[in-house]
Amino acid sequence: MGPDGFSGQRVLITGGLGFIGSNLARRLLDLGAEVICIDSMLPGMGGNPFNIEGIDDRITVNFCDVRDRNSIGHIVRGVDTIFHLAGQNDHVLSQTDPFPDIDINIVGSTVLLEACRQYNPEVRLIYSGTRGEYGPAIQLPVAEDAPVNPKGVYELSSMMVQKLFQIYHDNHNLKTITLRLSNIYGPRAQMKHNRFGVANWFVRLGLDGQGIQVFGDGSLIRDFLYVDDTVDAMIAIAQVDEAYGQTFNLGHSARSTFKELAETVVRHCPESRWDFAPFSPERAKQEPGHFCSDITKITSTCGWSPSTNLDEGVRRTVAFYRQHRDRYW
Repeated sequence: MGPDGFSGQRVLITGGLGFIGSNLARRLLDLGAEVICIDSMLPGMGGNPFNIEGIDDRITVNFCDVRDRNSIGHIVRGVDTIFHLAGQNDHVLSQTDPFPDIDINIVGSTVLLEACRQYNPEVRLIYSGTRGEYGPAIQLPVAEDAPVNPKGVYELSSMMVQKLFQIYHDNHNLKTITLRLSNIYGPRAQMKHNRFGVANWFVRLGLDGQGIQVFGDGSLIRDFLYVDDTVDAMIAIAQVDEAYGQTFNLGHSARSTFKELAETVVRHCPESRWDFAPFSPERAKQEPGHFCSDITKITSTCGWSPSTNLDEGVRRTVAFYRQHRDRYW
């Protein structure tokens, strides 16, 4: 990629009307890219037309499913870079119905990779997976060479997609990068249910003036990453030739507890309060324990590091949803 980065580049975002995808689309437009978004708008997955309000006349939107071979085979042609964000990421749902994870995540990603192999073998592909691929941490922080031991079908499907991207890189010379994202939060996420995105759900409870339940004793560690920092990292790593064929953690260098998250939300939502609560059976099955990412590799590879601390990120998130509550509740 040239010195102008994404200027003049044709960029495809799968899941482009979702949380991270829509924030990424906005940033890419600012960088001069031509942006194409696809989204199937499956209920509960986060696709929201309001996420592209104000830029809808500057991007191309295809309402299609990533599993549609004919559509994807047509759309990938002539694209320079693809950010693959479409997927089923409700890890609670995956406990009762594993088939969407297998069908949407694994089959859909294979359709995308195969379309690129056939019709656009020079394209750059960046897949956004989950830190859940690691499962319970052996030691903190967790580096990319740590063992992978996913606890749920969703996390397993993400690991399988990561392996597929590696196989297509190694066997078919596709340029692929895989990312393991850790606890992303911020504007434009779905706020209708609590099955993914704990930080944003705490914000919803705070804005509704409801009690925020902190499971256990609140000491569980996470690295919460603001969505603007996430987008910056994705754009930065996509421009580094040496990054292709590799996997990178994408999280925050600062550790926070769930208790600290709740206290931060209440500080910006004084109408709310928080208290301890026991784990629900569903959450207990999925809970991997303490987790925080080692981001040394991505920092050394592309120079990125997060710039938004938890307090500032929550403040911005609260301000966004106070203004646009009716579009997300």
